[in-house]
Amino acid sequence: MQSTEKKRRFNSPLCPAVIGGDEVRMMKRIAVIGSGGSGKSTFSILLGEELNLPVHHLDQLYWKPNWIKPSKADWVKIQERICDGEHWIIDGNYQSTLDIRLEACDTVIFLDVNRYFCIYRALKRAFLSSERPDLADGCDEKIDIKFIKFLWEYPKNSKPVIIEKLNTLTSHKRVIIAKSGEQVLRILKAS
Repeated sequence: MQSTEKKRRFNSPLCPAVIGGDEVRMMKRIAVIGSGGSGKSTFSILLGEELNLPVHHLDQLYWKPNWIKPSKADWVKIQERICDGEHWIIDGNYQSTLDIRLEACDTVIFLDVNRYFCIYRALKRAFLSSERPDLADGCDEKIDIKFIKFLWEYPKNSKPVIIEKLNTLTSHKRVIIAKSGEQVLRILKAS
């Protein structure tokens, strides 16, 4: 049976969905996505404090000490267990399992931050930050040319996939696409 629900379309590079005050309080399952260096973790922590919701950082859950990856099956189980919860904010990319989060969330926040700024932030945190609360124990911050290339190519390779997935969501999901976490907070506080 095909759904007759209206689908969303996001054609603009900046298309924040303005939501009402009651709807802000109804945000209980929030997926925060965006490029590395876009500020997902910092924003998620602030939003979690504002809404009194637990925050789950996918980088912290995915990596084992010394940057060891979990099996695909274990990774899926970890996310399904979190998504089964009634209240959460999950921040992270991991496009291979994005559908799990998109299916379970009531709100998606896509931080569509300029790639120059993302690269700047990634370099800054690699060279100036001693600790990241969103990384797993035993995983020291690192940066290499492969990661810089991923950030540079994110608008061409990853963003279109994300926009396509957001376009398939029903109108029952709130979607906010913004250029910064600060812009999202302004939208939420104004509603």
